[in-house]
Amino acid sequence: MNAEDLRYLELLSESYPTIADASAEAINLNAILNLPKGTELFASDIHGEYEAFAHLLKNGSGSIRMKIDDAFGDELSEAEKRQLATLIYYPHEKLRLIMPTLADLDAWIAQTVERLIAVAKRASGKYSRSKVHKAYPKEFAYAIHELMTEDNCAVDRDDYRRAIIDSVIRIGRGTAFIESLCLLIQRFSLDHLHILGDIYDRGPAPDAIMDTLAKYHCLDIQWGNHDIVWMGAALGQRGCIAHVVRNCARYGNLSILEDAYGINILPLATFAMSAYRDDPCVAFGLKGNPDLDEQAYQMNVKIQKAMAIIQFKVEGRLIDEYPEFGLEDRKLLDKIDYERGTVVVDGVEYELADKVLPTVDPADPYALTPEEEEVMQRLEQVFIGCEKLQRHMRLFLKVGSLYKISNGSLLFHASVPLNDDGSLKEANIFGEVCKGKELYDVLERYVRAAFYSADELERKRGRDLMWWLWLSPASPLFAKSKMATFEIYFVTDKAARKEVKNPFYARLDDPDAMAVIFEDFGMDPAASRIICGHVPVKAKDGEDPVKCGGRVLTIDGGFSRAYQPTTGIAGYTLISNSHAFILAAHEPLESAAAAVEREIDIHSTRRVVERVERRTLVADTDQGICLRARVNDLERLIAAYREGLLPERIK
Repeated sequence: MNAEDLRYLELLSESYPTIADASAEAINLNAILNLPKGTELFASDIHGEYEAFAHLLKNGSGSIRMKIDDAFGDELSEAEKRQLATLIYYPHEKLRLIMPTLADLDAWIAQTVERLIAVAKRASGKYSRSKVHKAYPKEFAYAIHELMTEDNCAVDRDDYRRAIIDSVIRIGRGTAFIESLCLLIQRFSLDHLHILGDIYDRGPAPDAIMDTLAKYHCLDIQWGNHDIVWMGAALGQRGCIAHVVRNCARYGNLSILEDAYGINILPLATFAMSAYRDDPCVAFGLKGNPDLDEQAYQMNVKIQKAMAIIQFKVEGRLIDEYPEFGLEDRKLLDKIDYERGTVVVDGVEYELADKVLPTVDPADPYALTPEEEEVMQRLEQVFIGCEKLQRHMRLFLKVGSLYKISNGSLLFHASVPLNDDGSLKEANIFGEVCKGKELYDVLERYVRAAFYSADELERKRGRDLMWWLWLSPASPLFAKSKMATFEIYFVTDKAARKEVKNPFYARLDDPDAMAVIFEDFGMDPAASRIICGHVPVKAKDGEDPVKCGGRVLTIDGGFSRAYQPTTGIAGYTLISNSHAFILAAHEPLESAAAAVEREIDIHSTRRVVERVERRTLVADTDQGICLRARVNDLERLIAAYREGLLPERIK
């Protein structure tokens, strides 16, 4: 054994000081390797739709209802199962409705506890007892442990079991005990959560989603373009701030800024209502039918236009600063003929849909007015100074990345950019030409540098690159020919607005093109898959999210209400358990209140995408690789103890 190996084993011996300690851990890990793998849930493009997303977490994407059916079969009626399921999803809210209707509360609590324990046993069956015990709430750990591990084979244990439940009820903790059991079942229903990007924009409550994820037991996030632009905004990047504020106004969601994050937009509102006071803002109607009164509606419209013009101005300056970004075609304010009311886009002249541009100087169209400059300075300060926003962005950095390889699946938000011939597309990142995996790695290094680097130039480049990631055709998070924001507002001809997808999307059913990607990421094309989102799957038109014979799964099904008319459903989730990969297509959730009061669950259609011949064990996963390496290290440590190379640290 060389000196380096011995030094490592010396460090390991601090955690396992004796043969007995190391042996016990090796035995434990070997046992875990032979358990079924935990259930993983994949979701994408949530876009602020907190209620629908939270409901799917609460019901385990439908798995909890299946556990109830497994536990009780025909023993319970459909109504009883529905009530029990709703109680598990929303224990606090459902208890408040049920309790006033009960003639014998104590008897109901006792019965419900027994039923919840039965479901919890089913939900926790694939985990080690140690892992299950660690999930118990501290206050009720002993009671839950005894009820969960009691098999009730001996008749004389019935009294012991009943005594535990009676004691909980007698001291007035029955409802709290029920709530703890319900949350425990939720915890057991999903072992790991993968979010494939776009938590932000469009929907009303991305902050609530982030708060939920911050408390989640095990997750990873692959950043989407709508996430990365909020990350840039949090660092004061002006192009990102302009988009974030404009988009909130466009969907009537300024409350995200004001109420969720405490960002004061009064100076902006004052400016917009003054600068565009007599402007009908004809091209700036709101999206998604927000429920606003007329005054609030008009404020959102005018803020949207004010921020759109500011966005085009600050982006023009960024384009001039970074010619290597290749975004010159996105500078359009200087392509306007202000006298004739036309604009030239891609060599074609169009009439402007909105000709009222009071803050644009035709002689210097990208110059901010003094009032616009003041607005941007204030917005920079409040975005950078918002503690809650900074906390949420740090969560992205803590559990997130641009891509992840997990159990043979390559996870990313949008694409690996390709050329027309299916080869990897190159991008110039501050003079560094890269593609494929290398491009992803370089981009992530710059994103993290924006937050953590001690070098100001690196931080600035990282900030500005987040804006590039948001809208560049070469960005793996965007992957379209152009971000047609200007054309959407100012050109009515739909041909000018068209955003052509990167060839990656045309080749999703091409095994050779996908093999190029897998090989570039060091994966086996015959045994790997891509899971991504970003582009809504038009299920209502018969589009299939399963591509390339199951090697590619595109799971943006329209969590966002604004996209549901396009997709025809209310989102996909992908479930990977020890038996299969299952794609679930979800119908819209009416509301959380309806789910509680009328016991309405999300109806989901499930489809088995891939079934394994042999049940997948922990040993077959990435975790298994790590555990086997750990077992090997422990066995080497045991050998070193026995051979006298290291002394046991016997107390």
